[in-house]
Amino acid sequence: MQYSLGIDAGGTYTDAILVRDSNRSVVTSNKALTTYPDLIEGIQNAIDGIDEEYLKKVKLVSLSTTLATNTVLEDTGYPVALILAGDHNIEKDFPTNDIIFVSGGHDHMGEEMAPLDIEAVKNFVLRVKDNVSAFAVSGHFSIRNPEHELRVKEMITKLTGKPVVCGHELSQDIGAYERSVTAYLNAQLLPVGKHFINAIISEMKRRQMDARLIMLKCDGSVVGIRDALERPIETIFSGPAASLIGASYLSDIDTCAVIDVGGTSTDVSMLCENVPDLSEAGAIVGGWQTKVKAIHMETSAMGGDSHIWTKDKNMYIGPRRVEPLCLAAVKYKGFLEKLKRIVVPSRRLFDENIQPTKFFVRTNHEIVELTENEEMVLSLIGIDPVSFDDMSTRLKKPPSSFILSSLIKKRLIQAIGFTPTDVLHVLGEYNEWNSEASKLGADVIAKLNNTGKYELSASLKKRFARNMSLELMSYILPGVDRSGIEKIVDGKFKAKFDVEIPVILLGGPVIAYKDDVRSFINADVIVPDHAEVGNAAGALFGKGIKRIEIMIKPVSLNDPDRDFFVFSPDGRLKFDTYVQALTFANDHGRSMAYSYMSECGIRESNVNVTVTEKHVSPEGWHHPPMESKITFVGVGII
Repeated sequence: MQYSLGIDAGGTYTDAILVRDSNRSVVTSNKALTTYPDLIEGIQNAIDGIDEEYLKKVKLVSLSTTLATNTVLEDTGYPVALILAGDHNIEKDFPTNDIIFVSGGHDHMGEEMAPLDIEAVKNFVLRVKDNVSAFAVSGHFSIRNPEHELRVKEMITKLTGKPVVCGHELSQDIGAYERSVTAYLNAQLLPVGKHFINAIISEMKRRQMDARLIMLKCDGSVVGIRDALERPIETIFSGPAASLIGASYLSDIDTCAVIDVGGTSTDVSMLCENVPDLSEAGAIVGGWQTKVKAIHMETSAMGGDSHIWTKDKNMYIGPRRVEPLCLAAVKYKGFLEKLKRIVVPSRRLFDENIQPTKFFVRTNHEIVELTENEEMVLSLIGIDPVSFDDMSTRLKKPPSSFILSSLIKKRLIQAIGFTPTDVLHVLGEYNEWNSEASKLGADVIAKLNNTGKYELSASLKKRFARNMSLELMSYILPGVDRSGIEKIVDGKFKAKFDVEIPVILLGGPVIAYKDDVRSFINADVIVPDHAEVGNAAGALFGKGIKRIEIMIKPVSLNDPDRDFFVFSPDGRLKFDTYVQALTFANDHGRSMAYSYMSECGIRESNVNVTVTEKHVSPEGWHHPPMESKITFVGVGII
C-alpha cells in the first residue's frame, strides 16, 4: 500500500493530510501551529501526528507554503543586483539600489535595437558582486529574443558563480518593468527557497521517507523541485490556490466558489471545471506588480485570529491579528488567573492596543534599532503575558499605544486578545482550547457595551458571517457598486442574492458559520469532511498545469508569403514557409508541455494537452496570417 502526504504551512496553522493512493481516500490528518520565522519546526510538528509506519510508505510529498509571500512582504529576502538592457525610460521605482541600465534590447520582432554594452555590465558586476547573493537580468522585448539576457547570464556565471535570473525565463507577457521586478524578486528568494527545500528533504530522509517532493504554485498547479528551486516566486500565494484545489477535492465538485477562513484573513476565489480563476494582470506582492500568474482572489482582513476590540461602545474586528485568549490560557501558566483580575483602563485611552482584554509577550525575533522609549517598554515585556495596566503600574504612567504598535510591527512582541475564535468558544461551537478564558474576556467587553457575553458573541458571529457573504458577492459581481451589494446582503431591500454555484467553506471551525451565511444569501453552502485541513489536501491534489504561448509572424509585411519568425519561450527561430513554422510551433509546444510534466513526475499517459490557435489578418488578406498565437495547455494528473 502506498500513500501521499500533503502539507500546508499557513499563517496560523500548518496542516498535514495523508491520502491512500489506491482510492485517493483520506487516511488521517493533523494540525500544528505554524512557527516563525523557521517554518520547519511547525511542519515537523504537523508530520509528528502521522503514524511513522504510514510515513515510510509515502511515495509523494506535496507542499504549499507562505514562505515566499512572507519573505517579500517582510522584505527579508537576500540582496540582489538588477541589470536592465534596452529601454532606459522607465520612470518607476525599483526594489533595489544596486541597478544599472545599459544599451541593448530588442524590438517587438526580436531585432536588436542597440548592441549590448557588455563591458558596462562587467564593470558593474565586479563592483557589486561581493554585496549581493544573486543577479537579475531583464532585456527590452526579451520575450521576442532573449539573446542579450543569455549573454549577460553567461558572463555573470563565469565571473561570480552566483545565481542569475532572466526575465524571459519567468514570463512571456509584454511588460518590461513588471518582468524586471519579477526577475528581481525571484532572485531574492533563491537562497530562501533552497534552504527551505533542503531542510524538507533532510526531514524526509530522517523519517525514512523515500518519496518524490513537489510544490504547489500560485495558479493551482504543481511544480517539480528543480523548477521550485529555480522559480520560487511562483509559489507566492500558494495557500489560496491550495484552498481552491482542496475544496474541489474534498467536496468532489469541480465548479464552485470557495471561502477560506484563515487566522489572519478570509479569502474568496472560484474554480470553473477544475480550472482556477486567474488574475490577468499577475500577482501583486508587497506592493510590487509582477508577471506571476496567480489565482484571482478577494481578501478581507478578518480571520479567526482577528482582534476584537471596543471604543465608544462600538465593536471592531481586526485588522490586526492576535493570539486568541483561549489559546493563550493553554500556552501560558497563570494566564487564566490574570483574566480573572482584569483592570479596565480609562475608556478615553481605548484604541486597538489599549484594551482590557489585550496582553503582550516577548518574541524571539532579532532586536533591531530601537528608540529609548521603545527599549523602556520592551524591557517590561517578558515571556509571560503582561497587560496595559501591568505596564502602566511599573512605568508609573501609561505606555504609548504608538510604541506598542511599533514593537508589534518590528515583531518584537506578540499581542494576545479577544478574537472570533474566542467567540465560538463562548458559544460552545468550537472547543479546541480553553473556553473559560474566552468567556472571561467576553464578559469584560460585554459589560463595557451594556450587554451579556452570549448576546455579544452571537452578534459578533453574525457579523463575521455577514463579512464572508459580502466578500463572496463582491467577488462574484465584479464592477458592481459595493455599497449596493452591501445593502442587499444587509436586507435593506426585499430581495436576496441567489448564488448558482455551490459555495464551499474551508478552515478550522467553519461549520459554525454555515447557517449564518445562508441567512444572508441563497446558496448551497457546503462544509466538506476534513475542511479544517483543506489546504493540505489542495497541496496534494493540484494538477500539473503548463501554459505555453508561441507566436508566428512574417519577417516582412512587404513579402508576407515567405520567411516567418517563431517566438517561443526558448527564443526566436526563422522558417522559410508558414507551414514549416506552424508545424514546428505545434510540435515544440507539445514537447515543452510533456517535458515539464515529466519533470513533475507525471507520466505522459496522464497528460492531456489542448491547443488553441488565434489568427489575426485584415479583411481581404490573401496571405498567411499576419500573426498567429498558439496556446498549449497541458494538464497532468498526479
